[in-house]
Amino acid sequence: MADPRLAAALKAGRFITAPGIYDMISARIADRMGFEALYATGFGTVASHLGVPDAGIATYTDMVSRMGTFARGCATPVIADADTGYGGLLNVRHTVQGYEAAGIAAIQLEDQESPKKCGHTPGRRVIPAEEMALKIRVAAEARKSPDFLIIARTDARTQHGLAEAIRRARLYAEAGADILFVESPESEAELAEIGRALRGIPLLANMVEGGRTPLLPASRLKELGYAIAIWPAAGFLSAAAALERAYGELKATGSTLGLPPGASYGFERMADLMGFPEIHAFERRWAREG
Repeated sequence: MADPRLAAALKAGRFITAPGIYDMISARIADRMGFEALYATGFGTVASHLGVPDAGIATYTDMVSRMGTFARGCATPVIADADTGYGGLLNVRHTVQGYEAAGIAAIQLEDQESPKKCGHTPGRRVIPAEEMALKIRVAAEARKSPDFLIIARTDARTQHGLAEAIRRARLYAEAGADILFVESPESEAELAEIGRALRGIPLLANMVEGGRTPLLPASRLKELGYAIAIWPAAGFLSAAAALERAYGELKATGSTLGLPPGASYGFERMADLMGFPEIHAFERRWAREG
């Protein structure tokens, strides 16, 4: 069964801030922070798992196992990017069923043509709105539990303008989407217009550092009518900067001794994060039993 806590939080009107996770180190760190949801980013997961761009290269098989690992390894509900559903209507049904069985709390499906592209890069094209609405209808019918939430994302803003993006979002809500995601609005005024036009439906805002949409705090997004804010890139952008600094220091000086205090997470902390205390306890117990 899907984790009901995300649906319950939305119903209660609590604003949800979801950090992006992309591997099990980021997932375990975020899971300890007390967030009400985590967002399994497609960009970051594809980059960390396959080392390729988020450009429709990853398959359902690549992604569903990774998403299941996140769900099993986290106590926090996980929202998962599922691109276009990896194909036509039959693929969408298979994807929804697979992600739900993997323990995901909410699945994000988008209306881009295949192969898709990251929502903050140029050249994105969308399929006809009616075709996407059918995908959402299939997705809603395919799930076993109403607690498994369907997020309908439209990328129409960049190619066709805000009015068309809002029209599509309404159509997707009518088709059965639980949460609407208008990708890449380009100003706070556009974010506000989306909030007014789609009032009464849970809305998701995508906060990408360096992306097309201005970064706003959770308090302001809630004022504008949003229910969820995802920060998909915050983790991997920060991690990449830290890695570049550490590896650069090692290359330049032959050691990491010159890194400033706090630059390292610490080996003991990492061992604790990854569960070594439980392993040690297990070994001590069975050593006594033996």
